[in-house]
Amino acid sequence: MHSAADAAKTALRYDVPDGACDCHVHVIGDPAQFPFAADRIYTPPPAPVEDLIELQGDLGLDRMVIVQPSIYGNDNSCTVDAVRRLSRRARGIAVIDATTPRRELEEMNRAGIRGVRLNVETHSPDGCDPELVKQRLDATARLIDGLGWHVQLYARTSIVAALARHIAGLPFPLVIDHFGCAKPAPAPRPAGFDTLLDLLAAGTVYVKLSGAYRLSHDAPDYADMAPLAQAVVEANPARILWGTDWPHTNSAYGRGRLLTETAPPLPIDDGRLMNALATWVPDAGLRKQILVDNPARLYGFEA
Repeated sequence: MHSAADAAKTALRYDVPDGACDCHVHVIGDPAQFPFAADRIYTPPPAPVEDLIELQGDLGLDRMVIVQPSIYGNDNSCTVDAVRRLSRRARGIAVIDATTPRRELEEMNRAGIRGVRLNVETHSPDGCDPELVKQRLDATARLIDGLGWHVQLYARTSIVAALARHIAGLPFPLVIDHFGCAKPAPAPRPAGFDTLLDLLAAGTVYVKLSGAYRLSHDAPDYADMAPLAQAVVEANPARILWGTDWPHTNSAYGRGRLLTETAPPLPIDDGRLMNALATWVPDAGLRKQILVDNPARLYGFEA
């Protein structure tokens, strides 16, 4: 197993501000207590709350946002349990659909859930129809009406750009995961990236500086992601978030394999990953805005 100690083996080279938040982590519990969805793509090893706490301590982080992983479908029991156990330190992002009862949504809200995730990329990375994403966004708006939640979208910038006008009219903030799946140079600038920057500048969306290792051609320091990171920060630093994406699950490993085979996580050094943030954002004041102020506002962390 890729332990939390392994994940943060490189020491940080800057001071992390008080109240800093990792805005994208997952918790994977004991399957005997929290069964996986039968239609999942892969089977990961456990990534328990205890390991997450250890990692956060190593990285000097005080807060975290626990995102429902695809392997649980819309059964949010494990995510909600983790948020409750971590109390004021954590908020959560759930996965829901039309079968999720309103009383369950209200219960999750009381537990600390603050948004829902639409995962387009994992399930249909090459053939997603923007119109279907639009329909899902509208359906989600109806489901979460009155809760004050936001929606987190894991989709490519081409999808975001195709829906730009619709996104501008959504009744909730939209958070774009993992740089909008934007690949760095030497490839051409990703389709729709400039539109994403326009949406950022208008304050319409947030972008997570997360999952760089899934996009970069330049591991382990991800220097080639710097132009993309700096472009989104320059567009609107008040709408930028950061996350490790721990425990670095590997859904690609599971494709074509039996679900009885455990998909080992990617061997990412989270200390090195967090050091990349200082390269992308060398100004300490801007880093505080990204690590502390923006997540406090969006997720409702107490001062």
